[in-house]
Amino acid sequence: MMENSLFSLEDDQGIIAGADEAGRGPLAGPVTAACVVLPPDFPFEILADSKKLSERKRMDAERIIKEKAVSWAVSSVSHRIIDEINILNAAMSAMALAFSKINVPVDVLLVDGNKTPEVPVPCRAIVKGDSKVPEIMAASILAKNYRDRLMLIADRRWPQYGYARHKGYPTKEHIEKIRLYGPSPIQRLSFSTGLEKEEELSLF
Repeated sequence: MMENSLFSLEDDQGIIAGADEAGRGPLAGPVTAACVVLPPDFPFEILADSKKLSERKRMDAERIIKEKAVSWAVSSVSHRIIDEINILNAAMSAMALAFSKINVPVDVLLVDGNKTPEVPVPCRAIVKGDSKVPEIMAASILAKNYRDRLMLIADRRWPQYGYARHKGYPTKEHIEKIRLYGPSPIQRLSFSTGLEKEEELSLF
């Protein structure tokens, strides 16, 4: 059984929150983030990096996280803001916003990756934290599921783009849909789709 990071991370004392984001790579839609505080008796064996869990296991884990967590929160930053401040800053903003919604005192925030958001408590970035730290794993699951649901809503509004299948990631299908229909209303216009070179060549 995986140990709670309250006990496994010797440098951190007190109440730990974990945060992670989902959706840095897609060409469309928001970037989302979650922040989670877990109790010592949480069933840690259900957790893993969200990218390594099946959809069913992610959904089952989400239900238990929301039921048993001391506190949890999710947030999103829109495609428009991503275009304005870039994806890294948008991801940091999403994590900071999720942290701000946590309703218990937190002594340290642990985040996945090598960058930290601006929060009013000590914050540590942990490379591959979403496969090492339970609180970050839980946050990655909530963030992933939240974003997937937002993309399902987008699919109902703009079904021609196939968002339910690729969730906005740069798949062959998605690129072909952009070529056929043009940018969608939730397209990240600052992201390269590879079609720009085709447009340049068409000028000659």
